[in-house]
Amino acid sequence: MAAYVVLAATVSLFKLLTLRSYKSTDFDVHRNWLAITHSLPVRRWYFEDTSQWTLDYPPFFAWFEYALSQFAGWFDKEMLKVENVNYRSPATILFQQLTVILTDFVYIYAVKEIYQYFRSIQAKTADLENIFQSSSLVQAVILLTNFGLFIVDHIHFQYNGFLFGILLLSIVRMYQDRHMSAAFWFALLLNLKHLYLYVAPAYFVYLLRCYVFQNKSDGSIDWQSLSIMRLLGLGGTVISVFTLSLGPFIMLGQIPQLVTRLFPFKRGLCHAYWAPNFWALYNVADKMASVAGTRLGFVPPGNQTVSMTGGLVREFDHTFLPSVSPLATLVLSGLSMMPSLLMLWARPRGPQSFVRALILCGFGSFMFGWHVHEKAILMIIIPMGLLILERKTDASLFLVMSTVGHYSLFPLLFTQCETPIKIGLLLLTTIYAFSSFSNMYKASGGPTRLPLLSFIETLYLLGLLPLEVYTSLVHPLIGLSQPLPFLPLLLTSVYTSVGVTYCWFRFYLNTYMEQEMSRSSKLEKID
Repeated sequence: MAAYVVLAATVSLFKLLTLRSYKSTDFDVHRNWLAITHSLPVRRWYFEDTSQWTLDYPPFFAWFEYALSQFAGWFDKEMLKVENVNYRSPATILFQQLTVILTDFVYIYAVKEIYQYFRSIQAKTADLENIFQSSSLVQAVILLTNFGLFIVDHIHFQYNGFLFGILLLSIVRMYQDRHMSAAFWFALLLNLKHLYLYVAPAYFVYLLRCYVFQNKSDGSIDWQSLSIMRLLGLGGTVISVFTLSLGPFIMLGQIPQLVTRLFPFKRGLCHAYWAPNFWALYNVADKMASVAGTRLGFVPPGNQTVSMTGGLVREFDHTFLPSVSPLATLVLSGLSMMPSLLMLWARPRGPQSFVRALILCGFGSFMFGWHVHEKAILMIIIPMGLLILERKTDASLFLVMSTVGHYSLFPLLFTQCETPIKIGLLLLTTIYAFSSFSNMYKASGGPTRLPLLSFIETLYLLGLLPLEVYTSLVHPLIGLSQPLPFLPLLLTSVYTSVGVTYCWFRFYLNTYMEQEMSRSSKLEKID
């Protein structure tokens, strides 16, 4: 435990080095939310639009901002004025940065719970005399030093560490068979950030299948084991949390306005730059087909749509391929999740089956969701860190996914000053992961591949090097920054989307094979 305390303290102190780094518009978003919740009555929170950065998170996060605002005045009272749009005094920056570091202790606590759980499991099967060599500590390091969380929260600026801490706390309660506690923390999370709704189906299926119902000796469901008390307990817990969150706005008759703010479908299919998902490939296919069609005379030149590569958040129509509606993305997301949920229902293999389903739900929403933020890749990478101790195949896939997924976040830090920081941090965390995993699984890479990876996987990851050289150095040097300013973003999104798509397919295959192996072993025991 002493090793973990030293690790957590070191990581927290390191975050202080980012106090004077680049800040995105998300910094202004949260500064504005501080002002709204502090200066205005509750009935006006979701109507205020002096700034374009309107409040669009669920009520519990609004109350979280309100709680922070009670201390903000000690640093600079001007930050709490709604009319001070884009206000960035040194005291304001210091206050908001410190709040991110302090609230990260929720994440640190959740990882501590995970570390202690897996360490206790290992203690039954392995020698832990040298704790610094234990794989559970490696897992803790991987989670605590997550590259994406570091740059998104402490440079780009958000509170994802706080939110992912609650998610991990909910997950570890599943491992501990504390199902009511897991449901409570996840319900709380949904009322802090509604985008976690995408992984809610995994919670619903697992809690119903493995808590409300029980298994027979062959692993199939015992329909007669339905526990009404457990069902009522879960329902009462979730309803109580939502009632506490939404109750004031139900009484004010503001639920329609709340829904409009939380689900702004007019923002368009893609975010400011394309997240590395299916729609990045779809968009570039449409673009290539449009250009080819124009040159061949199938598409009139005036009909080409270029706004989707303009780096702005807006709606657009595809030129050659069918345009995509919010309903279509919802259907595709649901269909992509369905096989994982069916596998979870048919043959759950403990909490690890739940984590696999949760990851696949995260994959489905990221691959096919509407207006997916590039930062949503963390909803896949962080939970995958819980599986690295299970199987070699999971560890190897995590190496690919974390490397390509974290690299896809590079465009968030586009100023030259941050380039050495993001490259250095990614290399540091990636090299640690590869070396630690190769020691854990006694694997070597050989002359043609990286440890635990195939030749093709190695070749693909090494392809990130020339991509970064071009986007950071060659593109501006050859004078393409003016005529094609968003070409580096397009190349990054498309290249990384190939890797993310590969990881999605392979993780589905791993999950299916895991279930089949579990099913075969159970049948052998019965025979």
